[in-house]
Amino acid sequence: MTLRFFLRLSLLPLLGICFASACSPLSTPTPFIPPTNPPPLIQPTLIIHPTPTASPPVQVIPLPTIIPTLDQSNCTNNLTYIEDLTIPDNSFIPFGAAIDKQWLVTNSGTCHWTSDYRLRRVGGAALGAPDEIALYPAKAGTQAVIQILFTAPFEEGTYESAWQAFDPNGQPFGDPIYIRILVSP
Repeated sequence: MTLRFFLRLSLLPLLGICFASACSPLSTPTPFIPPTNPPPLIQPTLIIHPTPTASPPVQVIPLPTIIPTLDQSNCTNNLTYIEDLTIPDNSFIPFGAAIDKQWLVTNSGTCHWTSDYRLRRVGGAALGAPDEIALYPAKAGTQAVIQILFTAPFEEGTYESAWQAFDPNGQPFGDPIYIRILVSP
C-alpha cells in the first residue's frame, strides 16, 4: 500500500465527521400554550354631569357698527398745516447747500389722498425742486409728513417757495405750505 492510498483511507472518515459536525441539529418547535387566565374586560361607565339649577343671566353685547367705505366722489378735500419739522422760517443756509424741508400736516378732509393727489409750486423760487410732486398718501383724519428736497442758490438773499395740494381733478385745496430761507456765503 502506498502512502497516498493510506492517507485517502484515513481522511475519508475525518471528512465525514467534519461535514456532520458542520450541520447543526434541527431545532424542535416550541408548542403554543394558551394563557390560562385571560385579562379582565373593562366595562364602560356612564358619567352623568348634573345640570346647574340656575344659569347666569346672558349679557348681550352689541356688535360695532360697520361704517361703509367713503365714496371718494362725494368726499371733501382739506389739508391743515400743523408745523415745520425741519428748517424753520428765516434759517441761514450756505450757498449750494442741500435742504431737506419737512412739514407736518393733517388730512383734515374726508377723502383719502392717493397717488393721484399732487403738490405743486404755486409761488416763489423753485430752489432746485420740481414744480410738481406726488402728495404723500394719507387716509382722511390722519397726519402726514410732506418732504421736499431743495438746493440753496449761489446768490445771497432771502428766498421763498410756496406749495399747494391739488386733487385728482386739478382743484387746489387746504392750507398752502412755505419755506423761507436766508442764503449767505
